[in-house]
Amino acid sequence: MSDQSYTATFSVDRTAEEVIAAINNPRAWWSEEIEGRSAQVGDVFTFRVKDIHYSKIRVVELVPRSKVVWRILDNYMNYVDDQSEWKDTEIRFELSETDGMTEVHFTHAGLIPAYECFDICSNAWSFYIGGSLRSLITTGVGKPSRNPDEVRYREEGRVA
Repeated sequence: MSDQSYTATFSVDRTAEEVIAAINNPRAWWSEEIEGRSAQVGDVFTFRVKDIHYSKIRVVELVPRSKVVWRILDNYMNYVDDQSEWKDTEIRFELSETDGMTEVHFTHAGLIPAYECFDICSNAWSFYIGGSLRSLITTGVGKPSRNPDEVRYREEGRVA
């Protein structure tokens, strides 16, 4: 995948085990509407924002204390012409621990600036990764989407 893929990095004063547990609970930081399992290799789950965005995702790699990788199996976004933009891309969380801190390096491998959804999707990932996931890890409370029909999705451009 391209080295232009969307990335974000942050550090927290939590163990890698705590970080992995939070990542593996996307209902607590991404969307309460996620259906399916997301904690073991082979698990498949769906993310859905009614009539706007749907993704079917498989957990393809889980390395304790260091990595979680999800592959997008199927995807639909009503705001782009090319429905293949997310299909077969990977969402990667790579962790490293140093001096009591865990660094989280997030990559949506294959989400590149040339794609129509890049601006909207990268803005959404910034909120969910740097805001909601980080909050879940550090405070125990994330900021997942609660109602996929909320007007704020359209107003804030966060439909990923």
